[in-house]
Amino acid sequence: MHSPDINVLEQALRWAGDRQGLWLCTVLSTWGSAPRSPGALMAVSESGEVSGSLSGGCIEEHFLQRLSEGVYRQPSQRIRYGAGSSVPGIALPCGGTLEVLVEYLPAAEGVSRYLSTQLEALRGGASQEKTLEPGQPAQLTPCPHRPPGPSIHQRDTTLILRIGPPIQILIAGLSPVAEYCIEFAGALGFEVLVCEHREAQRAALTQLEALPLFPALYLEQQGCGPNCAILCLTHDARIDDLTLMEACRTPAFYIGALGSKRNSERRRERLRTVAGLDEQQLERIHGPIGMAIGSKTPAEIALAILADIVRVKNGVAR
Repeated sequence: MHSPDINVLEQALRWAGDRQGLWLCTVLSTWGSAPRSPGALMAVSESGEVSGSLSGGCIEEHFLQRLSEGVYRQPSQRIRYGAGSSVPGIALPCGGTLEVLVEYLPAAEGVSRYLSTQLEALRGGASQEKTLEPGQPAQLTPCPHRPPGPSIHQRDTTLILRIGPPIQILIAGLSPVAEYCIEFAGALGFEVLVCEHREAQRAALTQLEALPLFPALYLEQQGCGPNCAILCLTHDARIDDLTLMEACRTPAFYIGALGSKRNSERRRERLRTVAGLDEQQLERIHGPIGMAIGSKTPAEIALAILADIVRVKNGVAR
């Protein structure tokens, strides 16, 4: 499950290479039933081709109509749809709202470089900060730090968008809890990668294709970036312990393992005495994994896990 925003920027680059002007649209904020998360992208060429989406239908139709009328030709502007909108006749389901940044990029020198820099950041290269005053062209500067996932802030009238690789969830072995984590992570817009060396478990997975690799071996060979959350959810020490040993050597922003408090303490002792992990490495492991919401069923446990990942991503203390 790869980020559709990468496809959007790839297509926008092709249009720019063909010397077409285009509009790059970024979701800034949502409330209620707005279907796309902040940071989601859509691009439209001057010939009317569309890549990506903002809402799944109604907003795109209105936006394309307005483009045909010759509007949205400023270098940048903010548009609000739904409750409190200045756009008449457009409503999102259940009273939701959607605010969008629209950048008009004419067929000009430098547009391809502007788009390719953002694409490289989404692919895992140097993160970028996009800063702009509405009405003015945006500026890109390298990010001094790499927190996981995109972020959008405002300082007075200045918009600051951090562009970096999307959150990646690495599922280290399948289980009923893992299958719900895959579903919830997809709904949150996260990329999901599953490593499952056991053929029977891999064959039963219907949501996506799993890599037929032992999770620890994948991490040893491929590693992961600071945008990655590694989830050990098999409850099998032969899989989870070896994966955690490798996970603690990566810059992953979240490492978690399924198990009760007692089992988690036993696992920590094994990793300390057998694997030689020090206290700093052991402290990185969230175990028991997830927020304490009294979860019992696989779906509830998965909900607690994804909520905890979002908490850490957003820098909220427990």
